[in-house]
Amino acid sequence: MAEKETRTTVDGLRAVEMLYRPIREIATGGTAFYQSQTRLNAPDVGVLMPDTYRDVCEMSSQAVKLFQLELMQCLEACTLFTERELNYGWVSVYMPVRFLKEKRAPKIVTDICLKKEVPTSRVCFELGENLLGETDVQISLNIVTMRNLGFHFLLTNFGGTSCPMMRLSNFAVDYVMFSPEVANYIGRDERSDNAVKSIISFVNDIGSEPIADGVSNSHQAETVYEFDCSYCSGSLSGKYVSEKEIKKRKED
Repeated sequence: MAEKETRTTVDGLRAVEMLYRPIREIATGGTAFYQSQTRLNAPDVGVLMPDTYRDVCEMSSQAVKLFQLELMQCLEACTLFTERELNYGWVSVYMPVRFLKEKRAPKIVTDICLKKEVPTSRVCFELGENLLGETDVQISLNIVTMRNLGFHFLLTNFGGTSCPMMRLSNFAVDYVMFSPEVANYIGRDERSDNAVKSIISFVNDIGSEPIADGVSNSHQAETVYEFDCSYCSGSLSGKYVSEKEIKKRKED
């Protein structure tokens, strides 16, 4: 226990604090998956949100060290959710592209899951849109290898104004979460709706499952479902909360 505290705390605070929000199945309204969000407790500057530290962290080996802490906490959440008999497919954890370039990456994550006794199928590695700018073949190979081991992959923030869409075909991810920008186009006019329908079809056609993010009302959810998108996240589905809060809601 003392060893674990040394690795995961900073000045008495948990260095990595992960919150979780539901990704819902539109047809039933039930929770299909949980997406995590990591906040860092930095004693000198307070709580840091992902958009504050991710880009800087990715530029150094600190990204891999942070990922290992995040993965451990994700697996703890998986164990808790299973013990509380929550219905969910997987819990996501952010994986830096830097880590995917390592040949030993599949073995490292598999060994950690075995040690924590969490099935690989319960874990989804979340990748940022910076993945689409990568050309290292090892990344694609590792994604395929890890998927064969049971892990899932989720690419986030797809379809934004600066997103290189065609490069998605280079990476065999299971799920593609759209940028919230996409949901904002729904209902503007017929051309906008057709654009949303087209990007959903594009993701389906290359063999990934689309997830609409930023969905804030039932009309948006019904529209993307009509366009063959089965999952959504955003304010309509629920905000990020701690695992303790999820546990409390289950008990209530």
